[in-house]
Amino acid sequence: MTDDTLGYGPIDRFLRDPGITEVMVNGPKAVYVERRGRIEPTDVTFADEAHLRRTIDKIVAEVGRRVDESTPMVDARLPDGSRVNAVVHPVAIGGPFLTIRKFSKDPYTVGDLISFGTLTPQVAHFLDACVRGRLNTVVSGGTGTGKTTMLNVLSSFIPDDERIVTIEDAKELRLLQEHVCSLEARPANIEGVGEVRIRDLVRNALRMRPDRIIVGEARGAEALDMLQAMNTGHDGSLTTIHSNSPRDTLARIETMTLMAGMELPIRAVREQMASALDLVVHLTRLRDGSRRVTSVSEVLGMEGDTVVMQDLYAFDFGMGVDDDGRFLGRLKSTGIRPTFSERLADHGIVLPPELFALEPFARRVVGLR
Repeated sequence: MTDDTLGYGPIDRFLRDPGITEVMVNGPKAVYVERRGRIEPTDVTFADEAHLRRTIDKIVAEVGRRVDESTPMVDARLPDGSRVNAVVHPVAIGGPFLTIRKFSKDPYTVGDLISFGTLTPQVAHFLDACVRGRLNTVVSGGTGTGKTTMLNVLSSFIPDDERIVTIEDAKELRLLQEHVCSLEARPANIEGVGEVRIRDLVRNALRMRPDRIIVGEARGAEALDMLQAMNTGHDGSLTTIHSNSPRDTLARIETMTLMAGMELPIRAVREQMASALDLVVHLTRLRDGSRRVTSVSEVLGMEGDTVVMQDLYAFDFGMGVDDDGRFLGRLKSTGIRPTFSERLADHGIVLPPELFALEPFARRVVGLR
C-alpha cells in the first residue's frame, strides 16, 4: 500500500535497487529485470491491468504527458532521470507494457567506465583530447549499449567556460557544467496541436549562442539540421545514433538526412557528412552482458562518391572468453595516427605517440619489430 501511494507500486523495490539497470513489465503478471547485463524473471505481479495503468498514468503525469487510446505510446522520465516507455491498448496486445531504463543516482564518470572495462585509460585520454579540441563526435550503438552514458562522460570533458545547449526527446543527460541550457521536445496535446519536434529545437538552438550543441539522439530529419550546425561554426557538437557499426552509422545519418524532404543529391549529403563529422565512437553489448567500446573511427573525407573512414582503436575479439563466458579482449590501438592531430596541435592539444602505440602482439601481426 505504501509503494502504491508514495512510489510506483510493486516495481518500486526494483527502482530502488542499484544493481538493477532495467525494469520490463510485460502486462500485469509478468515483470522482468536486467541485472549485470542479464535479463531475469521476477515473482512480482500487479493486481490487474487497471493497477498497472494507474502506475503508468502516475509516471507520465509527473512530466506533463499522457497515454490513452488516442496516443497509446509515450516516452517519459522519472524524477531521477530514468527513461520510461509505455505502450497501452489497443497497440499493446496482452499489455500494457512498461519499460524503465534506470540511471545511477550519481552519473558515471570516465573512471567508472574504465573500471567496468568499457574503455581503456589510453582511449579515455584520447577522447578527452578530442572533445577539448572541439571535434564533432557521434556515439553509435544498438539499444541498451550505453550510448547516453558515454555521451554524459564525453560531455564532462567540455571546458566549464563554454555555453552548452542540450536537446532531447525526454531529458536524460546530466551535465556537470554550470552553463547548460536543456531543451526537451513536446508531443502534441489532446487537440493535436502544440508539438515541438527535436528538429525545431535544433534550429532554435542556433539562435541561443551555443558553443556546443548536444542532441541526445538523432532519429529523424533533425540529422540534417545537426549536420548544418556542425558545418556552421558549432564545432565540438555531440550526438548519438542507433546503428550496428561505424559504417552503418554514416548510412543511417544519410538516410535520416533524406527524410527531411529536401530532395538533396546523395553526393551533397555525403559531402556534408564528410565535412561535419570527425569521430565515431561505437559501443556494443556483448554476449556476456558487458557494454564495451568496440571501435573508435575517424571520418577522413570523400574519395569519389564514398565517405572514407579508418579505425583508430578496435576491440580485440581474438583474445577469447574465460570459463564464465566473459570476453577477455579489450580496446587496442590499430597503430594509425589520426589526420586531425595537427588541427588539435593548433589548439594547443598534443596527442602523445604512446596513445597510438601497437602492443607487442599487434606489432608482430603487422610485421613490425
